[in-house]
Amino acid sequence: MKKEISKYIANNLFDLVPYNIAIIDREHNIIEANKNFREYFGKEEKKKCYEVYKNHGKKCLHCQIDRVFDFGETVVSNESGIDKNGRTCHYIVHLAPIRNDKNEINYVIEMSVDITDTTKFQEQYNLLFEKVPSYLTIIDKDFRIVRANKKFRDTFGDSKGKKCYEVYKKRKRKCRYCPASQTFKDGEEHISAEVGKSFLGTETHYIVNTTPLSTTREGVQLVMEIATDISELHQLEEQLRKAHDFYASLIENAEDGIIAINENNKVEVMNRSAKNILEWESFKKPVISQLKEMLPAEFFDDNDIDSNTKLNETIIRTINGKQIPVKFNTLHLSSKKKSIGKVAFIQDLRSIIELEKQKLEAERLGAVGQTVAGLAHTIKNLLMGLEGGMYIVDIGLRKGDASRIVEGWEILQKNFYKTTNLVKGFLSFAKGKLPALTLTNPNKIIEDIIELYKETAKSQNVNLIADLQDNIKPALLDPEGMEACLTNLLSNAIDAAVLREDKKGQVILRTRDDGDNIIFEVTDNGSGMEAEVLKNVFTTFFTTKGSKGTGLGLLTTNKIIIEHGGKIEVESDVGIGSTFKITLSRKKLELLAKEIIK
Repeated sequence: MKKEISKYIANNLFDLVPYNIAIIDREHNIIEANKNFREYFGKEEKKKCYEVYKNHGKKCLHCQIDRVFDFGETVVSNESGIDKNGRTCHYIVHLAPIRNDKNEINYVIEMSVDITDTTKFQEQYNLLFEKVPSYLTIIDKDFRIVRANKKFRDTFGDSKGKKCYEVYKKRKRKCRYCPASQTFKDGEEHISAEVGKSFLGTETHYIVNTTPLSTTREGVQLVMEIATDISELHQLEEQLRKAHDFYASLIENAEDGIIAINENNKVEVMNRSAKNILEWESFKKPVISQLKEMLPAEFFDDNDIDSNTKLNETIIRTINGKQIPVKFNTLHLSSKKKSIGKVAFIQDLRSIIELEKQKLEAERLGAVGQTVAGLAHTIKNLLMGLEGGMYIVDIGLRKGDASRIVEGWEILQKNFYKTTNLVKGFLSFAKGKLPALTLTNPNKIIEDIIELYKETAKSQNVNLIADLQDNIKPALLDPEGMEACLTNLLSNAIDAAVLREDKKGQVILRTRDDGDNIIFEVTDNGSGMEAEVLKNVFTTFFTTKGSKGTGLGLLTTNKIIIEHGGKIEVESDVGIGSTFKITLSRKKLELLAKEIIK
């Protein structure tokens, strides 16, 4: 049996070995090669080893075969060559001497194993290790860095053989929480957010992932640590945080109330001013049903995201049901043309309304003071007239002259009536009163005034015309006050139109409603007013009627309009005529009515 086995080995083993085997003499000739060798490198007959292995005509510069012949050693070498297809190949070569009976070395046996795929894999691994856009290190159980890639070296400097915490963080001790330490203990992957220092001393933020790389019976021997630099992301987060804090501070400390809801009608923002206005004391934000009880319905309309609502004056209710006058504006919030919510800006008008009331009272008192100053001179003139009448009556009584008595009495009566009218007008102006506001048809006021004055105007060759807007809605007005205002203006307009030489005087009374305001206009086609007259038209005791006027008519008219929260303006062209325009805000009238009820 042994002989058969020996014969089989001698005849077949050379070709059965799964390696490339060649026998080479001292002249580097290939004496014999097995089947694997020929299939890998091609035919070898009468060729030198370097011709077959390397495909060139000169002996290799560092020939390992010569070393085996010279020293009789077994040599292992990592080589590259050319296979029979002309492709570069990589292989590990084992060279051993073949000795004869005299212990002489005449031949060398060369056995090689192909590692081309392994080499390529190693090259790819090295390339990936070096070029991966993360910090990549291999750490041993003593936390020394065995290997580090280019990005790591560029950021943290030379690290081979140094402790990871010395390189990453410039520390002298291991980190309190070390993901690599955890991986060494349990063999699991671990993730951690860390802050380190580059070799330049700048702060570096990164996310670390540790995973076991080499494990034996004694446990994990090497750990691979992959760290992704998030310094730019951290900077962006810091900038976003600062921007958020900046705008949050602006919103929270804004004087106006700000309430924002998202696309799901959830309150996202409610600043301090909004809480104060709505008397909201809960730490929780209100839900949509509570908001609907407090804010105007316009805020909840699902209209176009490009349309916004502006309510210059409206009413909101606090959580306790208290009504608050406010200016209320809404703005749709959108992102990429999609709605992401709404925001309301609320300006509390209570202080402004109070200031307007104080201003109105101050204007009234100031006008009263000016009136009192001017009143002395007017009364002095009236007293002189009374004294003159009394003097004539006294002479008539002493002399028994009835005609003188009648003359003096007429003078007394005339000045008495003028004094009475002056005092009544002054008292009416000086008396501060709130208008008695009721729902009134503006057109009805004009119609009643024209009905009252049309005959008087006609007798003076003045045509009264009513230009009234159809279907005008009733407004909260003081009918008596507005009638007094418009009557004063109409009387002045008739007096101006009467002076036309062609006897074609005309006065037009108009009403208009622009949605927010009620407008009254009185236009005449008289001679108009010069700029100097226009400048003084609403001042104390100014009149163009001479002794026929007290100068209190337009002053009183202006006062009544101010008490309505409105304004009066005048435009005039010399030779064409004048127009007095009264503008009354519906919202202000509604707020004034609620204030009067209180």
